[in-house]
Amino acid sequence: MNVTLHGWQALWRELGAAQADSALFARVIAAWSEPQRHYHTLMHLRECLAQLESAQALLQRPAQARLALWFHDAVYDPTRSDNEERSADWARTAVAAAGLPTGIGERVHAMVMATRHDGIATDTDTRLLVDSDLATLAAPPRRYEEYAQQIRREYQHVPEAEFRQRRKRILQGFLQRPAIFASAHFRAALEQPARENIAAEIARL
Repeated sequence: MNVTLHGWQALWRELGAAQADSALFARVIAAWSEPQRHYHTLMHLRECLAQLESAQALLQRPAQARLALWFHDAVYDPTRSDNEERSADWARTAVAAAGLPTGIGERVHAMVMATRHDGIATDTDTRLLVDSDLATLAAPPRRYEEYAQQIRREYQHVPEAEFRQRRKRILQGFLQRPAIFASAHFRAALEQPARENIAAEIARL
């Protein structure tokens, strides 16, 4: 899915804004293009939006979910642990600046925070959004291996032994869940390949 100014403008119109902030679009694109990123790039954003599009008919507030994806990794510093919070705050500020209702900003903020993947999503849109973010776990093996290498490059500041230990702990956490994917839509298609990919990466670690 193309990440373009035209698409950005259409999204804000769908949300009910009088106009889209083209300067904000440029800042968001610049953020996603920062040099420390190897996986959390515009390619990841496009992949997430495409996955969410596959579940379009199931979404209750599709524009809000898409906006949450635009912002979910808009702030990304691999040396910090508050990226989702800072991204969510940026999204909420942008919604307020556009003159949209506070409730939209709060819902988008909550959806961005859900991409920390440390809780259970309680509504349909959030389940589909977090699953869209995790869909790479079920990618074809070659793409999955590329993803794993990209993550390692983002954490090149972490010594190899420590990285392997931390990465293995995160991956085992996914396997220990009753289900990796929160929605039936994504679980049916992606659960098994994701578990196979994760198990293979653990074995390589």
